[in-house]
Amino acid sequence: MEEPLDLIKLSIDERVYVKCRNERELRGKLHAYDQHLNMVLSEVEETITSTEEDEETGEEIVNKKTRSVGMLFVRGDIVVSLLWNMNGSTNHNCKLIWTWYALKDVPSAPVE
Repeated sequence: MEEPLDLIKLSIDERVYVKCRNERELRGKLHAYDQHLNMVLSEVEETITSTEEDEETGEEIVNKKTRSVGMLFVRGDIVVSLLWNMNGSTNHNCKLIWTWYALKDVPSAPVE
């Protein structure tokens, strides 16, 4: 493998897990990708997680919405990480293919 995205080639026509911005998760079969990590997935299960606070108790309520999509184009700029399920099972035997970490929480050096 010569390029960082070469590992993704191994997951073509395989099921992948895509963690996206805004608390979205995708699970589907990867058909195509490009250098910007734009992807085409099929047989997609999308899960959107949202949280809210119960006004009476102050407890955090987690809501999950799931939908199935036959074919989906995913813009690469929303992808946080990409995992490939190597054995097809639903447990955590996955291989991290790609990840992006935001540097917004890293303190910058003071400007003099």
